[in-house]
Amino acid sequence: MAQTSIFKTLATGLVLAALPLGAAVAESIKIGEINHYKRMAAFAEPYKQGIELALEEINGDGGVLGQELEFVFRDDQGEPGEAIKIAEELMTREGTAMITGTILSNVGLAISSLAAEKGYVYLASEPLADSLVWGSGNPYTFRLRASTYMQAAMLAEEAAKTDAVKYATIAPNYAYGKDAVAAFKENLQRLKPEVEFVAEQWPGVFKIDAGAEVQALERAKPDAIYNVTFGPDLAKFVREGTDRGLFDGRQVYGLLSGEPEYMDPLGEEAPEGWVVTGYPWYDLTDGPAGAFVSAYQAAYDDHPRIGSLVGYMTVQSIAAALEAAGSTETEALREAFEGLTVETPMGEITYRAIDNQSTAGAYVGTTTVRDGQGVMVDWVYKDGADYLPSDEEVQALRPAE
Repeated sequence: MAQTSIFKTLATGLVLAALPLGAAVAESIKIGEINHYKRMAAFAEPYKQGIELALEEINGDGGVLGQELEFVFRDDQGEPGEAIKIAEELMTREGTAMITGTILSNVGLAISSLAAEKGYVYLASEPLADSLVWGSGNPYTFRLRASTYMQAAMLAEEAAKTDAVKYATIAPNYAYGKDAVAAFKENLQRLKPEVEFVAEQWPGVFKIDAGAEVQALERAKPDAIYNVTFGPDLAKFVREGTDRGLFDGRQVYGLLSGEPEYMDPLGEEAPEGWVVTGYPWYDLTDGPAGAFVSAYQAAYDDHPRIGSLVGYMTVQSIAAALEAAGSTETEALREAFEGLTVETPMGEITYRAIDNQSTAGAYVGTTTVRDGQGVMVDWVYKDGADYLPSDEEVQALRPAE
């Protein structure tokens, strides 16, 4: 009997050794998550908490395809080269089913290029550059957030309703900023052809010389200003512009400027009267949006940021794609994402098959200060599907596959 048991054990070991790596013990489905956790901790940590909240809920409800869903978190230090190196390791050593993450667009574009080269699914959760799904789009890259084009189009729609004709712009000098200015110009001039742009300022990301930028904008004497700066650059621009009276008597349109990540640090110094895209979590009390806010506050004793919501929706999207695919096989997963519909705190969103862009929208409102804190008022949620180019325009923008 003992000899028989030994032979059985050896035989079993040989069978397990012959199976593909990870097939012998399929305890979880791994997803590679790459982000700038040290360099942009104030933005990446709420995003990670949103992911962890969704994972807790999904795994508590039985997981996905009968397995636990697991995220393998890696820090790329905000460097494209480091992100590519990590992505390759996640694909091979860690045996992840797909890759997600990144905030900065240049990093997202680098991972997207690698995904196309390797034939590996990448869900760009936060990068906003339009080229991610259009000019540099590929079959393996999908994007969750409303792109720069979509959010700029929403702001241009509001700007077209005013008497302002002369506009100045300020945006970080990289893919996201360039796309955001181009999209605002295109949409505003289509809606109001008489508009002219009298000045453009392009500070390096997180390297703004706010005094010089404000002086340059003031010299141009615009009727209105379109701002795309974010993070510490936004805080410096707001403070310097307020001190020098740049915003007095001028309407300002701010892409992302109403997001808690950027408004919270300003406190009572937050700008008032800007028309912005953002996230009014403090007013969301009903339905799936309110349920998410309540669950997040209960889990972390803190309020959600837009990154928290994006992280949560990232997990929802991946879980839905895995269920639709019925497996973790790359091509099945890629095909499942095309046309995928997901129920989220923002409502139902769809990943369009034509360009892999989701129809997630954005909240648009006006900034004010309430109880010593910047908030959005008179806001509305705008469906992203209403602010996307036509199929014909997308086909012209996107490279042939």
